[in-house]
Amino acid sequence: MFKLAMRLLRQRPGTSIATLVALAGGVMILMSLAVFVQSGLQFKPEPKQFAAADVVVAHRHITVSTKEFDGDTTTTQVPLPEGTVPAELADQIRKVPGVTDVQAVDGVIAIKAPESSYAAIEQLAEGAGVEAYAGDERGWAEWSTSIEARSLLVEAGSAFGGYVVLLIVFVVAGTVGLSVRHRRRDLALLRAVAATPAQVRRLVVAEAAVVGLASAALGVPAGLWATSRVHDQLVDRGFLPADFPIANPALGIVFAIAMTLLVAVLSARIAARRIAKIRPAEALGEVAVEPARGGRVRLALGLITLAGATVSLFFAAGLSGTAALAAAVGMLYLFVLAISLLAPWVNGFAARVLAPVLRTVWGVSGELAAANLRANARGMSAVLSALVLSVGFGGSVWFLQDNLQRQTVAQSRDGMLADRVITAPEGLTPATVAKLRQVPGVEAATGVRHTSVVVRIFDGAEPAVARAVDPAQLTSTMDLKVREGDLAGLTDGTIAVSALQAASSSWEVGDTPEMWLGDGTPVRPRVVAIYDRGLGFGDVLLPQKSGSYDEVLVRTDGRADQQLAAFGAVTTADQLSGQLSRALAISAWLNKLLIGVMVGYAALAAGNTMVMAALARGRELAVLRLAGVTRRQVRRMVSAEQVGLLGSALTLGAAIAGATLVAVVHALTGTFLPYIPPLGWVIVLGGTTVLALVTTILPVGRLLRVPPVRAAGTKE
Repeated sequence: MFKLAMRLLRQRPGTSIATLVALAGGVMILMSLAVFVQSGLQFKPEPKQFAAADVVVAHRHITVSTKEFDGDTTTTQVPLPEGTVPAELADQIRKVPGVTDVQAVDGVIAIKAPESSYAAIEQLAEGAGVEAYAGDERGWAEWSTSIEARSLLVEAGSAFGGYVVLLIVFVVAGTVGLSVRHRRRDLALLRAVAATPAQVRRLVVAEAAVVGLASAALGVPAGLWATSRVHDQLVDRGFLPADFPIANPALGIVFAIAMTLLVAVLSARIAARRIAKIRPAEALGEVAVEPARGGRVRLALGLITLAGATVSLFFAAGLSGTAALAAAVGMLYLFVLAISLLAPWVNGFAARVLAPVLRTVWGVSGELAAANLRANARGMSAVLSALVLSVGFGGSVWFLQDNLQRQTVAQSRDGMLADRVITAPEGLTPATVAKLRQVPGVEAATGVRHTSVVVRIFDGAEPAVARAVDPAQLTSTMDLKVREGDLAGLTDGTIAVSALQAASSSWEVGDTPEMWLGDGTPVRPRVVAIYDRGLGFGDVLLPQKSGSYDEVLVRTDGRADQQLAAFGAVTTADQLSGQLSRALAISAWLNKLLIGVMVGYAALAAGNTMVMAALARGRELAVLRLAGVTRRQVRRMVSAEQVGLLGSALTLGAAIAGATLVAVVHALTGTFLPYIPPLGWVIVLGGTTVLALVTTILPVGRLLRVPPVRAAGTKE
């Protein structure tokens, strides 16, 4: 069986190479992603600041419990940016037998004690709602860029990893399935000479396994290069410290090869099922004509998936932040999967609708194109799916980050009434703010501290961006675009929240939601106002009249710069917007990298599929030429077919992309009109059109150079 599989693969280099490319690309992407996620999961920080201590007590996260509908309780750990240990805990720990030294540094307690005292210290820490770290775990008590990098790798891998795997499964399954379909005559011939169904299935699986293993020879070196390249970029842009340990790629290599091999084998077996079940005497007759449409099960699944995608559209529109982005990608997959299942009916419907146009523009060639589209509606399903996938990804997910970045900068700029921002390395005190208000030319000054709070969500808890502000002259330095309530009521025990946060958490003015401050303190403040400009000024606004501020927003008449310089570094509001834009561009790079990989692989799948479909038409085009159709008419026919297929794919892809963009942009910004960068749709639609034409016209041109008498006797 293995020798026969190798022989058949050599006889059909076109489909073998196309499958090899798809599998190798999958190995490369999966391997690189797996290595980075594994690096994050295996990372353990080395203690540095507290290396001399035996036990470190700190407050680095809180655990939130949530009761599920079925009665089970789930817990979620959320990191705290400002967690501190209660001052009285140090005195309690000093009384533990065996403890020789206790030092309190910046809200953290460093302890010297024998191992026999660890249990008692841990019990005291747990009772105070904080954590005790001993031995190799002490590094987790220290804030470091490596810990932040670890969180980034794990979170990014969790958010996009599943979708990347689904994309690779989708592409590989489609490519392998199309490859098997193009060889149905060979497989039917085996059935005609008494090969059993099991032998046919084993043959197809053996071929897929051989190509899958061969793809590792290309995919693994490419994955090593991609991992090294991405690592260097992450370090250069400040996402990873240069000394962050990258895991041995061996496990990632095994995972990537095993996953792609499994998908290839299963896809091949499923694709060969129909041919393997054909009776030997009827085998060649069964495959002589391509079935015009799929079965009832496929139609039912397609309609159910389409209904699910439509429901998810409204679900995604009601979320915010990263949850909205993740829901958007999931919704996109559902729509593309629905189109893939319904592709035979979509192609048939499109062929009937476009037939008059094709006949009018291309004449006889258009008539042939319309007939081909109708007859080959099922055979072109993979091509339609690949094109819709490419347009859907390129036209939606890529632009989501642009919309988020643009809206954040716009809200910050439009809502900033202050024209100067003062910062100082040691922070700025309320007394400094009071002095600033007395400077001639200063009309208002507001102290601001950047922080976060922890809020409940439907399945646990998550951090929300917050600002702690001096409320005295707040409305003179910020225009938050309040839609409900009044910022004048922002006093102790109250908060103002963004419309996005209010909508996602179902908060209204007057509610007292449960939340935790940045230091882990549980509070139930009263909501006094809901505002629109949450992207620019944070989702939660807290009053703060003591402690230090990170910056002071100052509104002046333009004549106070010299006096303001005595208080710290002075920045104009325009400069602040520029800094924000650059910071967002850097943070957006990682998302665009992940999205770019997905878009690029989808485009590769589209091109790969169309080349395979075009090269499989040698016999068909030769028969047309023997019947009197000229080369020019064949080229015009193929062009007309591509226009019809592209028209369907671009219409569906643009509709899916538009729905995804509108849903998520509305969830993130509150507007139903998404921003599309200049030339954005031109690049997406034009690039897809060029890709489709090049990957079809060039292979067909190659087929037309073969004499029709010889080509008519070749395989599909």
